[in-house]
Amino acid sequence: MNTSRTRWIGLVFISIAVALIIVDSTIVNVAIPSVVEDLDITSTQVQWVQESYTLVFAALLLVFGTLADRYGRRRLLIIGVTVFALASILASFSQTGDLLIGSRVLQGIGGAMILPSTLSIINANFRGRERGIAFAIWGSTIGGMAAVGPLLGGWLTTYFSWRWAFGINVPLGVIIIIGLLVFVSASKDDGPARRIDVVGALLTVLTTASLVFGLIEGRSYGWWLSDTPPDFWTLDVSPIPFAFAITLLAGTAFVLWGLRRERQGKSTMLAFGLLRIPSFRNGNIAALIVSLGEFGIILSLPLWLQNVLGYDALQTGFVILALAIGSFVASGFAGAFGNRVSPVWIVRVGLVAEIIGVVVVGAVIAVDTPWWAIVIGLFVYGFGVGLATAQLTSVVLRDVPVEQSGQGSGTQSTARQIGSALGIAVLGTILFSSIGGVLEARLTDRGLPSAAVDQVVTLVVDSSGTAIPGLEAQDPDAAADARVAFSDGTKYAAFAAAGFLLLGLLATLRLDGKREEHADEPDAAAAA
Repeated sequence: MNTSRTRWIGLVFISIAVALIIVDSTIVNVAIPSVVEDLDITSTQVQWVQESYTLVFAALLLVFGTLADRYGRRRLLIIGVTVFALASILASFSQTGDLLIGSRVLQGIGGAMILPSTLSIINANFRGRERGIAFAIWGSTIGGMAAVGPLLGGWLTTYFSWRWAFGINVPLGVIIIIGLLVFVSASKDDGPARRIDVVGALLTVLTTASLVFGLIEGRSYGWWLSDTPPDFWTLDVSPIPFAFAITLLAGTAFVLWGLRRERQGKSTMLAFGLLRIPSFRNGNIAALIVSLGEFGIILSLPLWLQNVLGYDALQTGFVILALAIGSFVASGFAGAFGNRVSPVWIVRVGLVAEIIGVVVVGAVIAVDTPWWAIVIGLFVYGFGVGLATAQLTSVVLRDVPVEQSGQGSGTQSTARQIGSALGIAVLGTILFSSIGGVLEARLTDRGLPSAAVDQVVTLVVDSSGTAIPGLEAQDPDAAADARVAFSDGTKYAAFAAAGFLLLGLLATLRLDGKREEHADEPDAAAAA
């Protein structure tokens, strides 16, 4: 088997490794209502089941991007897949919400090893026109596997258990590892080894963790004064302002520390020199803002479909499948036209489609919305995601030197994941706060005593809506109000997501719209 063919076969397993992360996320989204019912977790824990994974993922991407270049990209990728699979076993056996959140933290560590390693391998092994094709295949594979996730998760959750939704990662992990060992060659940076910036790594974790903690827990602990402080807190002032202060101080310290180390010629967690590259700097800003809108809406839709419309997990999977199909179709479209049209313009068209799709979803959401109305919006939205995702990645990494591909891919992945974490936190807070506010107003207007209003609102919000069917037998009117409130909250979250996507579209105006010309550039990997 020649070297060129081996590289392309290896690319399939590299793409599936990233798809493992995507499949897990889509499966978890569909399975969340069953997890809430089985483990009796609160709405805050629901956010943390998603957020703990994303938070650790974002905080460690820069660390593992650097380690991938130094100690071997394939090696770190295999370790990441192994950690992810083992953490999935722990998740499948979790008996409490806290244990599930803990296993999701471990999955985040594995995922943080996987993503920058795959991008670094592609960036190092493919050049010129072949790199654009490789990124298109990478995106298409993700789109295809994302199509499998909702159906697989819905089927496993409906006919077996949500626990199998995590257990399925184990055989996938074994297949990936075998493929990587057989078809992907080992590579690393041959330059002089430099010490890891441990202080910078700790500051990135502290900055991200404190910010997301504040955004998620603000509605529980209070944004300034606190009536319900955590057990470890003794002050009247809420811990949330202190969390945001830590974010500001740690973030400032991270930048100053990194610039100081760079002036001294030492390694840094963030390649500040790369930020001088316009495509890299502006592309990362756009990626962060876009991710704010792309991922947050997926938290609310499965909860609304199952708790308001009464769908089971498999039916929910079929509805969300429209998003994945749209993404898969668009990824192939982007691959076909990627060398004829500027990637930046493909990204912009994709973002316009995303905005239209999310607005359609938000506009049709109601207590009696037909499934096909949601499917139309999700397909258009997914089509936009498929156009924008891979091409934006290609734009960000286009001018990054190969020897810094790990740091470059780690930085752009971090920007995306921080955006995702903030999106889940912000849109989740909008969702549950809106539900509480609308439901409280409706129940009060019906003349219910304040104690009864508080009880119903707390029950619906803390259960993430899973208490609505049970509420139907006790108070049909209150259940009807809860369905309206949950629909309104999901609608507001969708419109907020559209707003973030619009900001992301505006951010792409600072990107170079010229088509990249590399048709005659020698393929270093093929020549090796």
